[in-house]
Amino acid sequence: MTDATPDDAPTPALVSLARAYGIATEYSSFSGEHVDVPATTLRAVLAAMGVVADDDVAAEQGLAESIAEPWRRLVPASTVVRRGGGTIELHVADGNDVEVAIVLEDGSVRPLSIPAQQPVARTVDGRTRWRVRVPVPEDVPLGWHTVQVRQYGGEGDVHDSGALIVTPERLTPPPAEPGQRSWGLMAQLYSVRSRRSWGMGDFADLADLAAIAGESGADYLLINPVHAAEVTTPVEPSPYLPSSRRFLAPLYVRPELIPEAAYLSESGLDRFHRLQRDAAAANTDAERIDRDAVWSAKREALALVHDVDVSPARRAQRDAFARREGSALADFALWCALREHEAETGDRLPDGIAIDDPAVGALRERLAERVEFHVWLQWVVDEQLGDAAAAAAAAGMRIGIMHDLAVGVSTTGSDAWSLRDLYAPGVVVGAPPDMYNQQGQNWNQPPWLPRALAEHAYAPLRDMLRSLLRHAGALRIDHILGFFRLWWIPEGLGPGEGTYVRYDHEAMIGVLALEAQRAGAVIIGEDLGLVEPWVRDYLAERGILGTSVLWFESDDDGGPLPPERYRTDLLATVNTHDLPPTAGYLDGEHVALRARLGLLTRSVDDELADFERERDRMLAELRSRGLISDGASQQEVVEALHVFLAASPSRLLGVSLVDAVGEKRVQNQPGTDDEYPNWQVPLADADGRAVLLDDLASSPRYRSLLDAVERALRGRP
Repeated sequence: MTDATPDDAPTPALVSLARAYGIATEYSSFSGEHVDVPATTLRAVLAAMGVVADDDVAAEQGLAESIAEPWRRLVPASTVVRRGGGTIELHVADGNDVEVAIVLEDGSVRPLSIPAQQPVARTVDGRTRWRVRVPVPEDVPLGWHTVQVRQYGGEGDVHDSGALIVTPERLTPPPAEPGQRSWGLMAQLYSVRSRRSWGMGDFADLADLAAIAGESGADYLLINPVHAAEVTTPVEPSPYLPSSRRFLAPLYVRPELIPEAAYLSESGLDRFHRLQRDAAAANTDAERIDRDAVWSAKREALALVHDVDVSPARRAQRDAFARREGSALADFALWCALREHEAETGDRLPDGIAIDDPAVGALRERLAERVEFHVWLQWVVDEQLGDAAAAAAAAGMRIGIMHDLAVGVSTTGSDAWSLRDLYAPGVVVGAPPDMYNQQGQNWNQPPWLPRALAEHAYAPLRDMLRSLLRHAGALRIDHILGFFRLWWIPEGLGPGEGTYVRYDHEAMIGVLALEAQRAGAVIIGEDLGLVEPWVRDYLAERGILGTSVLWFESDDDGGPLPPERYRTDLLATVNTHDLPPTAGYLDGEHVALRARLGLLTRSVDDELADFERERDRMLAELRSRGLISDGASQQEVVEALHVFLAASPSRLLGVSLVDAVGEKRVQNQPGTDDEYPNWQVPLADADGRAVLLDDLASSPRYRSLLDAVERALRGRP
């Protein structure tokens, strides 16, 4: 993006209005250059927030409205504080008295006293109002409480209420033996299959992989996001572009493990087994995961199982699950049924139709049986994910399953439809230009509206986190910088023509910390890329771990950063899913792939020279520490890199499953769509043969790497 031209430079009024809504009017680029945001971008972002700023008159009116809006309420819709401090802000009409109390989660009521103070007055809508601050008592427990306010006197009784969310100051560190640190395995679950899989990895495979890793000494198993995707084909392969972040993907269900599958009729069982055999035939295909084929087979098999009557006990469990998830689950299931209906009939609902439209209501009744099917599916998902978490605990994992939270959702997905009031229309999120993507990135995901989140008392964030943490010991948050600011791109503009929008990070991180503490979970934030210096300090202060990738850590001279200088509060890994497995990287496979796909902006020779320089400096560092000798094999180098990383003080160490089997292919090649099978690469060994879970524990290469990590972390020779 370039600086604003004189014709598109924002006026002072527009700048003031944008800043009032947390919109950046200037920022520093990746290269450190100052960038002024054009007026066109600012107006488009404001419009997405429902704010008109066509000229200075409108901008000044919008600013006045922004200032006056909170003064019209007795108490804010939500107040987020840390335990032991914080205040509740009231706005009381002149000539009135006020009473305030906290209704705790347990239903008990705590009247609050209002201390003497010098209140601030403001005239709003022609009437004077006073700002009064009420301290939150230090002993108010963590939780989701309600502030109730009564104003009485000159205007009669006026009642108002708002949420009071009391959050922990800091999360506790990951569990570990005294003086010890933890390591875990990282895997793309869909790629990890067994002989019993239906063509891709599933929750039964997750349980088995957790058991295998736990027996090797792993304390956690990090997997890709398992958020809900499409329910019709084609299924979006990227786990980072889901339909919903609260609900999960039935694609990962193992159908035969549903208890009712044992009671299929003879004909139903015959059809079920044929579907199972046909799907399982793809388990040894090392080229590509075919989600469409997997889901087509599973959906038919699941429908057969769903038609089996459940026992009274099972019915009670299903109904309890549906009651707990409430209207949100019913709306998600409705979206699923509608998508199927559209695919089968070709009758599409009008774009932008609201969930409460009468036409949608009529379809809800008409498709009631299919809606119930998708409610049932989410119950099955929850059960099987719970079984996987239990398997991890039984294997001795101190942390267990570590889920991954995507940045956002698809513009055409369930969340964007059923929660449309929370999402900004006409904009998507992405990333500004940097050294890896010179044009910037468009992730095609609508952003949450900051003020709408506060008005909804952050309940959508809470509910999403609770769903993910129900059967997890940890949660990795992709691009946690989105809790602080996101890069908004207006429709019709390029990825580099957006700007940053700030969120109330104190509130959002507070909600995250509260739900994590209640779940006893560890939180890891992926804080790579353009990070304001204070953000990492803030996350560490709240007990949220950061992320470090070996190849991204460099010293002042450009060489490898000594691991002893890594941060303590983080998850350290050799690679990430956007980089090739270590074996492929050492071979320069990433350069060759980008050259084949036409993604290089420089000559192949220049790219190879830079890569070889980086690799050779790392190899020299390994030799200087006695971790490898001249002529070391590729496997020995991979193990040495992990031992090198283990010298860091980082609380968690991550080992990619692809590195443990010798896989060379990258899972995701940024900048591609159909040119490369992103998120569809099955787990294979160095020779390109499919690796199945059944053979993993006995694999010499797998055992050797994990044993090397165990020895390095435990100080054993």
